Amino acid sequence: MTPESSAVRPTLRLGPEVNPTCEDTQQTTSTVEPVTKGVVTPRPLGGARGRIGRLRERISPRDEEILKSLGALRLMTGNQIERLHFVEGSPATRGRRCRAALKRLAELKLIVRLGRRIGGMHAGSAGYVIGLSGYGQAVIDNDGPMGGRRRKIWETKPKFTDHVLAVAEIYVGLREAERTETLELLEFQAEPACWRQSTSSHGQPLTVKPDAFVRLGVADLELSSFIEVDMGTESPATLSKKMQAYIAYWRTGIEQQRHGVFPRVWWLGNSSRAHQRIVRVLQSLPLDTQHLFGVALLADATSSLTFAAKEADMNA
Repeated sequence: MTPESSAVRPTLRLGPEVNPTCEDTQQTTSTVEPVTKGVVTPRPLGGARGRIGRLRERISPRDEEILKSLGALRLMTGNQIERLHFVEGSPATRGRRCRAALKRLAELKLIVRLGRRIGGMHAGSAGYVIGLSGYGQAVIDNDGPMGGRRRKIWETKPKFTDHVLAVAEIYVGLREAERTETLELLEFQAEPACWRQSTSSHGQPLTVKPDAFVRLGVADLELSSFIEVDMGTESPATLSKKMQAYIAYWRTGIEQQRHGVFPRVWWLGNSSRAHQRIVRVLQSLPLDTQHLFGVALLADATSSLTFAAKEADMNA
């Protein structure tokens, strides 16, 4: 365990969660009463602003949480949304409630269902890839995935989609582990919110672009990690360049000054071949920098991100 990636965990309060046992209900839009003598009835807002306000009135708290998840993660499958937001009842009940919610959000034009399906999932909306529409982004005050204009549709290539869904799967897996009291998910930032910008020792702009930043509470430790997902598409040269950027950022000391620790950089490969390629690149780095990185399979993300706590427990 590297001491820079963990610290004694302070007491933190997480925000309230939506009660998953409640049935989702739509709030009806209030009607405008007719004008009576001596009373001026305000006219409803028109245009896009008025429509966004009316849409906010029609969604349930759980609908809003679904939209916020999509806003933070950019894309999710129906199965991921079900596992994250519909956790009570039988599998059939959870699936039915999720399908109903997604159908309602689609009818309100708050979400967009991509044409592509994920292999092996064919029941209802479970295998579809889902993102926010422009209205969906506006309802939750989201300025789009890159902080720019809101997109009406999501144009994504298969490689990009698979990469984004892999990050979403890490988040969903951590939330599932949290329910078993294995860990506390204190913070999760997907890109671009997790990116870091600084200046190198030579005065040059320096940017590291992890796929996610995670803070976990495990036992008495708080573990911080940057996550890099490799779907088997990164060349050794690209991997080396990214690792060198993290090393340069570590040497600035900015992260340590702001947060007290430098997060461990976990490289998660989607296959044994990708894992081995990452390991070879890591072994070519200077010995005094290799401790900054960890390498694991994508399927072992949750156990890998809590490895430092397990290692500390074994050495106690």
